[in-house]
Amino acid sequence: MPIKTYAQAIQEATDQCMLEDSTVMLIGEGSLDPSGIFGTTKGLKDKYPTRIFDSPLSEAAITGAVIGAAISGMRPIHVHQRADFSLLAVDPISTAAKWYSTFGKPCPLVISMVIGRGWGQGSTHSQSPQNLFASLPGLKVVMPTSPYDAKGMMISAIHDNNPVIVLHHRWLLDITGEVPEESYTVPLDQAEVVKQGSDVTLVGTSYTTLECLRASEILETYGVSAEVIDLRSVAPVDFVTIRKSLNKTGRLICVDTSHKTNSVSESIVARLVEDSFDKFKCAPVVLGSKDYPQPTSHFLTKDYYASVDDICSAASNMFGIIHVPVESTEPHDVPHKNYSITF
Repeated sequence: MPIKTYAQAIQEATDQCMLEDSTVMLIGEGSLDPSGIFGTTKGLKDKYPTRIFDSPLSEAAITGAVIGAAISGMRPIHVHQRADFSLLAVDPISTAAKWYSTFGKPCPLVISMVIGRGWGQGSTHSQSPQNLFASLPGLKVVMPTSPYDAKGMMISAIHDNNPVIVLHHRWLLDITGEVPEESYTVPLDQAEVVKQGSDVTLVGTSYTTLECLRASEILETYGVSAEVIDLRSVAPVDFVTIRKSLNKTGRLICVDTSHKTNSVSESIVARLVEDSFDKFKCAPVVLGSKDYPQPTSHFLTKDYYASVDDICSAASNMFGIIHVPVESTEPHDVPHKNYSITF
């Protein structure tokens, strides 16, 4: 299969859906810029001049407009370059989530957002608000990790007759992986076991799945076999896959891109403790960002986000092993250069 970046996979998904269905349209801040929202909309305006729009800096108004388009027969894609600013549109997003249950009519809307940290983005440009959107009944909320899933889940979201929020981590946009040329779909409600293991279950979300995979390699040197699950969907959560793994390993670490308190990972652990308490061999662990706004200085962010060392340390504590922190000369606030998608 061709090797493509995550951003190219999103662009290809959008292109193929627009080619197949004349009701698919896209509107987003920066969609017509030369960079094309990190490359995800590049070249689409030339192919579909009447269905690609740039938008003014008025998130609530534009979200209301695309809801109107969705309930009028279109299939709009609304792109936020930063998820932070989508919080200005929570009211119309909540309206879209309730549309089918209130009126019995479809609202086929995709809201695509960029999340993630690094490069001095600070508290205004680096939030991961998936826990907020996952708390709104009626919304599907997905967070692909691989380019393959990015394309397949984006196509599934566009085909869906109800609103779907797709969150793309900034640090994933340039990673590469195998992506079929043809159109295909990936389920919006299923996690994936991306590495088999027997001793501890690591549940990652978006970029933290790569951190879990890297941690699993380090844990192998300690004789610990880690099973890694890519959550993929945060609403709904695939508890069947997680429970199956927990039944095998008896140990669980959930790693979130968001703050630990009230995170999706914390709610997963709470549910499993409630209905599968007898399966745990030790207390589960939730890892996430510190519970205060993201610092801008890279000196202050070093210990702010959950890291590979945090995962290894948490797992090592479960087995009474002393973890030796990994020394690295690479800057911590940019993507790890060796990360690639191999699953």
